[in-house]
Amino acid sequence: MKKFIEGVSKKAGRELLRLFLTKRKYSKKSKHEIVTAADLISEKLILSQIKKKFPGHQILSEEAGMNNIKSDYLWIVDPLDGTTNFSFGNPLFSICIALTYKKKIIAGAVSIPVLKEFYYATKGQGACLNGKKIHVSKTADLKSGFITFCHGSRQQYVKEILKYYRELKLNFFDARQLGSAGIEMAYIAGGRTDVYFAPGTNSWDVAAGVLIVREAGGKVTNFKNQEWQITDKDILATNGVLHNKFYRFIKNA
Repeated sequence: MKKFIEGVSKKAGRELLRLFLTKRKYSKKSKHEIVTAADLISEKLILSQIKKKFPGHQILSEEAGMNNIKSDYLWIVDPLDGTTNFSFGNPLFSICIALTYKKKIIAGAVSIPVLKEFYYATKGQGACLNGKKIHVSKTADLKSGFITFCHGSRQQYVKEILKYYRELKLNFFDARQLGSAGIEMAYIAGGRTDVYFAPGTNSWDVAAGVLIVREAGGKVTNFKNQEWQITDKDILATNGVLHNKFYRFIKNA
C-alpha cells in the first residue's frame, strides 16, 4: 500500500510542479476558495490510478465528490491542498491521500512536491518522512509553542478564527496560517510545529494528516476534546503534551 500511495503521490506531484512553473490560472469557487486546472488534472490522475488498482473501493475527493460505490474501504483525496498558495506562486502546497476501513484511517500520506518531502503513516506502524521515523515535539510550555491554524470558507468560520487569532497574537509566542492543512498537520508530526487547529475543515483537508500525527505520537480531537472522526468539522492536533492546555484555550476563547 505504501508503495502504491507513494507512487501515485509522486506522479501527481511531478505534474503539479510542471504546472506550478508554467501555468497557474484560477477561478473562484466562493469568496475564500479558488480552483485551478491543476486541481482537476492532479485529481484525475490520482483517481484513475485508485480506480484501476482498487475498482471496488469508495472514493471521496475534493472536486469530484463521492463516487457511487459502496465499500468498507474509502479513499479520501485532496489532489492539491493549498490551491491559493499554488496559484500565487507560493511553494507551500501538498497532495493528501488517506485510506479508511470501516471509517477508521489505516493509511495516510502528505506529499510536498517542491520540498521533495513525503510523509506517510500506516496504522500501528509509526510515521515517516522520506522513509525515516519521525516524532512530535516535546514542547511543554504552551506560550513557547509554535501554533498554526486554518479555517473553513464560510463567513462563520472566518469570524471564529479571528477571535482566536487576536488572543494568540497578543498572548502566545507565534501563530501562523501556512495555507495548507496537509503541511500544517505534517509539521506537527515532524516536530516542526506544536499545535494546529481549524474550525470548518473538510475530511480531505486533514484525514491523511490525522493518522500521521497520531502515529508520530501526537493527539487529534475535535473542539469538544473528543477523538477526531472523519465527519467532524473542526480539528485540534498537537504534540500531545500541549493538547489539554490548548483545548482549554479554545474553550475559554
